[in-house]
Amino acid sequence: MMGHKEIPMHLRLASSSIVLVLFLAIAVAPLAAQAPPGWSVRIDRSTSAADPDNTPNLKFATMGKGFHVTGGPAGVFWNPANTAAGDFTASATFTLTKPSGHTNYYGLVFGGADLGAATQNYIYFLVAQDGTFLVKHRAGEQTHDVQNYTKHAAVRQPGADGRSINALEVRVAGNTISYVVNGQVVHTTPKTGMTAKTDGIVGVRVNHLLDVHVEGFAVQKK
Repeated sequence: MMGHKEIPMHLRLASSSIVLVLFLAIAVAPLAAQAPPGWSVRIDRSTSAADPDNTPNLKFATMGKGFHVTGGPAGVFWNPANTAAGDFTASATFTLTKPSGHTNYYGLVFGGADLGAATQNYIYFLVAQDGTFLVKHRAGEQTHDVQNYTKHAAVRQPGADGRSINALEVRVAGNTISYVVNGQVVHTTPKTGMTAKTDGIVGVRVNHLLDVHVEGFAVQKK
């Protein structure tokens, strides 16, 4: 009988590295394969056990005339080709296909910079299934309220079928930013302080545990 021949340490380490690389490639391939061409995803890292972002199986895929996000963790979705400066309007129509177990938000991101880095910076305008909207600014891992959770009749809530459709716009004109839901201005801010920088990447944000379809995403420069 032949004795067992031990594999040299350097070969075992090389083999382990190959397996690890293959595992990571398999883990990220499904999302990369589904994502609309040119688009990237930045996942949040929640520090709240009561509101975690470690839920698996995020799906981001082209669907119909737009794209579909099924959570999964909260994240920002963008294509660097979608940038705006000066006066512009950013818009998209969001269909919430079913409500989540608790209130979560989705909507537009603008003024984005370094979205894939630790120095990420952007403003976001979101709505939720309870008929509220909010405007926030993010710098790195810190977020700052521009307009905290606010109820407004323009924000449509899910009907009997669990669906709701909300068309969102951000209109930047001169020194004024207007936040619009279904054709109605729900809030305005001046371009000062946290909202001073509106030039940059435009994208979308979808918080965790949501199933949202996005159509008509557009950036119109004036």
